[in-house]
Amino acid sequence: MTDTSDTTCSPLFTPQMLRGVFVVVPAYNEGECIGAVVRELRAAYPNAVVVDDGSSDETFEAARRAGALALRHVVNRGQGAALQTGIECALRRGAHFVVTFDADGQHRIEDIAALLEPIVRGECDITLGSRFLGGADDIPWGRRMLLKSGVLFTRVFNRVRVTDTHNGLRAFSRRAAERIDLRLDRMAHASELLDQIRASGFAFREVPVRIRYTAYSLRKGQSARGAIRIVFHYLLGRIFP
Repeated sequence: MTDTSDTTCSPLFTPQMLRGVFVVVPAYNEGECIGAVVRELRAAYPNAVVVDDGSSDETFEAARRAGALALRHVVNRGQGAALQTGIECALRRGAHFVVTFDADGQHRIEDIAALLEPIVRGECDITLGSRFLGGADDIPWGRRMLLKSGVLFTRVFNRVRVTDTHNGLRAFSRRAAERIDLRLDRMAHASELLDQIRASGFAFREVPVRIRYTAYSLRKGQSARGAIRIVFHYLLGRIFP
């Protein structure tokens, strides 16, 4: 398990501040690892919101046993829909800060503090994790090419200069989270979100993070065929909003 003891070293991270952080975890058939992810999260951030997106395994039960506030979609709608459900829940519960976090164990708990710090200091309202700023030597070649293609697509179509695109590790102030309205239910939500960030006018920055690539997370990740579907759904969403 990751050592999260350094999370509260900064004087910014008071117990009151940490109670206002809600970590939203969209999950689909992640029963194998969601319990461990939630327990690791809650060692530093007590408010973990897991949205089980119509799983056929025990994702919901495992998340709840681990102490998460667990929600469930009756049918599989997609990661974008799960994120929107989780963000809305966090805001209703009084979140001051909302973090999005993947369920497959590839994100590191200690990177959350780095994402939150500029927001807590009032320097920006949104932070986006970038694996390409945080050291990306262990990214498999095929995944690297896919991600770099996504960056190029984002710069052309979203007109947002970022170094990483489909990275699920992000943080928002409350006022920024209140502006999020994801309508693309599936993976195209990541491009839609960048459109909304650009339109919002809120200051944002990228923060270096590290991704833990395991056989499990690589198996769950996007393929080239999946990337084509994402582009199609995103462009369709822009034509028929």
